[in-house]
Amino acid sequence: MSGAAPRASAASAFLAVDSGGSGLRAVVGVPGRGPLAQRESREPVRTGARGIDPGHLMQHLVPLARALAAEAGVGRLDTAVVGAAGFATLGDALRAELPGALARELGVRTVALVADAVTAYTGALGPRPGAVIAAGTGLIAIGTDLAGWRRADGWGHLLGDCGSGAWIGRAGLEAALRAHDGRDGGSARLLACAEEEFGPMPGLPGKLYPRSDRAAVLASFAPQVAACAPDDPVAAAILHKAARHMAESAAAVCPPAGEPRIALTGGLFKMGDPLLVPLEQELAERLPYARRVPAEGDPLHGSVRIATDLATGTLTLPGDEKMLDVVTPQGD
Repeated sequence: MSGAAPRASAASAFLAVDSGGSGLRAVVGVPGRGPLAQRESREPVRTGARGIDPGHLMQHLVPLARALAAEAGVGRLDTAVVGAAGFATLGDALRAELPGALARELGVRTVALVADAVTAYTGALGPRPGAVIAAGTGLIAIGTDLAGWRRADGWGHLLGDCGSGAWIGRAGLEAALRAHDGRDGGSARLLACAEEEFGPMPGLPGKLYPRSDRAAVLASFAPQVAACAPDDPVAAAILHKAARHMAESAAAVCPPAGEPRIALTGGLFKMGDPLLVPLEQELAERLPYARRVPAEGDPLHGSVRIATDLATGTLTLPGDEKMLDVVTPQGD
């Protein structure tokens, strides 16, 4: 945002945060007027033995929030919504420490700690029943009937994330290695692409296995699979299987009654038709009663929506300690 924001110190202001693998984004706004200022930090929040590190998150968030409040002209941030990647499984330290820290440092009265899948859902569909497939390096499907949350996959590249960028990239590299070995199921096209990107195939394991960002490295090859798909049956089959995995996850979480909506969100869908065409076919077959709609916004938009509804007392999304946990810090 640019330009000086009008002063809003008399109004109840909110802080909305999206913390993920590419860094941290934050917005300060006022209900009825929307976001007034936005900034970001490019450094991802650390994850350690205790899960997501609340001290490291606060180290980045506090100066960002204070600068945003000054830019927006608000005196106090009454409500904070923190959407965090990995919160559902790695959020114990955040639950224990972040609400009190936000109250002490920023004067926040009400805090919502939210899984990134929920902010992705809310950004895409808002407070409506349905299902969202969030796909990038990883993949998770999340759905709600507004009584509770259901999730499928999101188990990481070693145990799941089936159909994700990492999954597609790994399948493409396997096909390249099969071609290198002379085994069935190989693709000469994918072999050529892999050698161009990674060098001779015998050196690939040594380049990949020691890295801590293996999932991102695998996902970096997914666009090559999509580029080969129109002319390569092996690459096309990989994307068809990825679409089938996605539709299976969506079917597992989508409400079984009514007229739920389905939306797609995340960078993986920028692949376009090679992935989207088979995915639309799979969704139509498995969920013929659900309505496909475009995503309205991204996870930060979802955090803003939750913050606005929480600040105005109109939040209708279901609460859940692992997914959407609303806390009033002690001593407020």
